Order: sequence, then C-alpha cells, then structure tokens
Amino acid sequence: MLPRERMLMALALKQPDRVPVWELGFNEESIIGIARNFTSNVPPFKRMVDMTLEEKVQLFEALCTMVEALDLDGITLLGLAQRERIDANRIRDEFGIVYRLSDHGEAYPVDGPIQDASDLKKLKLGPPNPAELMGLQFAKQKFEGRRALVFHTPGPFKMSWTLRGEMEKLLMDYMLNPELVRSLARITTDYFKEYHSMAIDAGAEVIALEGDLAFNTNTLMSPAQYAEFIGPYHKEIVDNVHRKGVKIFKHSDGNLWPILDMLLDCGFDGIHPIQPQCMDIAEVKRYCGKRVCIMGNIDCMFLLPDGTIEEVEESVRETIKAAAWGGGYIMSSSNSVHPGCKPENYIAMVHAARRYGKYE
Repeated sequence: MLPRERMLMALALKQPDRVPVWELGFNEESIIGIARNFTSNVPPFKRMVDMTLEEKVQLFEALCTMVEALDLDGITLLGLAQRERIDANRIRDEFGIVYRLSDHGEAYPVDGPIQDASDLKKLKLGPPNPAELMGLQFAKQKFEGRRALVFHTPGPFKMSWTLRGEMEKLLMDYMLNPELVRSLARITTDYFKEYHSMAIDAGAEVIALEGDLAFNTNTLMSPAQYAEFIGPYHKEIVDNVHRKGVKIFKHSDGNLWPILDMLLDCGFDGIHPIQPQCMDIAEVKRYCGKRVCIMGNIDCMFLLPDGTIEEVEESVRETIKAAAWGGGYIMSSSNSVHPGCKPENYIAMVHAARRYGKYE
C-alpha cells in the first residue's frame, strides 16, 4: 500500500495495512538535525527569515530527503508568507502582525494591526497570494500520488487573536466587544475559505486547521463562547473543504473534552494531537473513534526531548495498542518536532511505529 493511500484511509476511518506516521511540523533546527542522519546536504542553521533563497531550497530538499528516508506517509506544507526583520528579536508579516522570535520553536505574536473596530477598515487580508503555495507545488512534483500532501493554516480563532496582537485581547472582546469578534471571525473565515480552495486546486489533499483552543485543565473559552464565536465558522470552513473533496482535521493542544462534541459536529475528519498530559487517548478512541480519526499523542514535551530510545519505543507500542484498533489512527508527536526533541528519539518513534503498527 502506498503511503498516501495509507494516510487517507485512516482519515476515512478505515484500516490500512499499518498505522500511518506523519508529522504536523518541523522547524528549521529539527529538519537539519534529523536530516543529517540521511544526507550531508543541509544548510547552516539559520531562521527562515534570514536564509537566502538557495538555503531555503536546500532546507526543503533536506525535509524531502528525511520524509523519503523515514518513509513518512504524508508531508505538511506551510504557506510561504513573507516576513521581514524589525530588529534582532522581532519580525513582521504581510498583515502587519509582529512576532517575537523564540529559541524554543516558532515565533509568537506580540502586536497586531487591529487595536479597535476602526482598524477593520484598513485591514487588507486578501486575496491570498498564489506565490505562498510554491512549497506545496514543489512537494506535489516530488510526492504526488505517493505521499499525502497536507496544507497547514491557522483557523479563524488564531488569526483573529494574532490580528489583535494578543490572545487575551480577543478573549476580553468576547465579553466587551462581541461585534468586533464576529467581524474578525467573518473576515478571517472568508479568507481561509478562499486560501484553502486555492491550496486544494494546487494539490493539497488534507487541510490542517491549526490554533489552540485549550490549555491542560480546560478550554480557553467557555463552551458557550465556542458555540457562538468559533464553531459556526469552523463548520463553514469544514464544509468548504469537503465540497472540494478533501479531508480536514483540527489541531489543538490541551483538554478538549468540554467542546469535543461540538468539534465533532463541525465535521472535522481528524482531531490532533490528543495531548497526553490532559487527554487519555484510549478514552478518546472509545468515545469518538467511530466518528473521527485520532491523531498524535507521542509526548513531545518530555519523552521526545528527554526520554530514552527504549522509553520512546514503549510509548509507541502502548499508544498503538490503545488507539489503532479498527483503523482511524495516525501516529505523530503530541504537537510538533521542536528544537528540544532529540533527532534519535524521533527516528526511534518512526521505526517503532513500523515495528508495532502492522494490522493483522
């Protein structure tokens, strides 16, 4: 069975020949660290914003080499949005969102162009730039028909709060300025519907809708607020992707139990990553494994950074036992492979999934 077929079967809640293995994301350092085990053709470590075009191409080639060497069932692509440096610690994107750089993973938003409702008149969020799909188009040339092409974007909640500059501002808006919340949700939903349609036309076979909705003990917003300000827009996005004949899953860290039924009702094909610190994957599988593909769960907070290879292998074996029965499970880390993860532990995770993940 081809890797692409394996992953799409799992998202369709069917049982492939073995558990698919895929990853939501790698950053520059983790790509280079893992790829060095398979090729010497890697760029010097730099942040993407500081790489030359040649180094960016070299990084992409290293990612592709790694995907082939590990025989991953899918590859995740991001839109290649333009970002520029402001100073040593900050960058700005095309929408005017300012990010602070981090040594521990992706940059995080610290300021946005929407300070109040009057700024909406100046907001230019679309149409999406076709040039951002270049990575997806290159991946299609390399992997079409063999590996599932996953296109990763934020959703309306994350995009709304990044435009506000801080999540706390948007959450306060839920109570103090709900019309601004609805306006941002409408604008961002329309943008992503168009963006996803363009990505699907360019070759995307799965959409990953990113944006955390919870922390370890509870959701970031009340279930009632999710139902009012987020859920209807999620359903619009899901329906738009499904009309194009493509699968879509929701990524969110944290304890999703308070809103899990509403996420299922939106029609998502998968839920990622079932964070082990706050959600038991066996319980999730029993509760909704016949309605949605379960994805992820291999701990990237402690196990992949600090565990032994033997501990990684044992976690993989136990997770497959808990979640893979009947199909509808895709293995990945519990978020992404960040700079703290040991390359040898990630490689061990993939190899263990091949060892223990065969369906009889």
